[in-house]
Amino acid sequence: MKVKKILLGLLTWCVTIFTAYAQPTPNKQNNKEMKTLVAYFSATGTTKTVAQKLANAANADIYEIRPQTAYSAADLNWQDKNSRSSRENADEKARPALADKNAKIADYDVVFLGFPIWWYRAPKIINTFLESYDFSGKTIILFATSGGSPLGKSADYLKGSCSATTIIKNGKIFSNHASEKELAEWVKTIIK
Repeated sequence: MKVKKILLGLLTWCVTIFTAYAQPTPNKQNNKEMKTLVAYFSATGTTKTVAQKLANAANADIYEIRPQTAYSAADLNWQDKNSRSSRENADEKARPALADKNAKIADYDVVFLGFPIWWYRAPKIINTFLESYDFSGKTIILFATSGGSPLGKSADYLKGSCSATTIIKNGKIFSNHASEKELAEWVKTIIK
């Protein structure tokens, strides 16, 4: 009887140890490297510059989110309450059309999602992008460019455009002068 208890205890210990070591690490799923995408919207080129450097730093693929109708300088005039960007921002239901829906989101585990900050949040085209694909079970890490505004509650505003199993993390604001080295260091702190 005592031998059975010892064997049962040893078996339980072995199963516990095996289970603990059999769990995938945060950077791997089923022993394969996580695949990363940098998706970005850039109205003036500033976010594009950062996105390209980030894709290099993270060894990630890159995808440009483009509106069906490009934004003109007049569309981007935030001081004009009748400009296109101002009207879109004021309308919670605004969803600017995308030029294409060719992003292969299903192929990726992590998506760095970049955009300029407009009125302390992501432009509405980012909601359109998120609502156009299935991000279930994926991690989205936000990054942005801004002339002075913080990320604010961008992650909170975007959560409603994704499934409940999507993880959206506020990331960081970068200037267009951010170096690839700076971005690589940031990536190391985000993806462990």
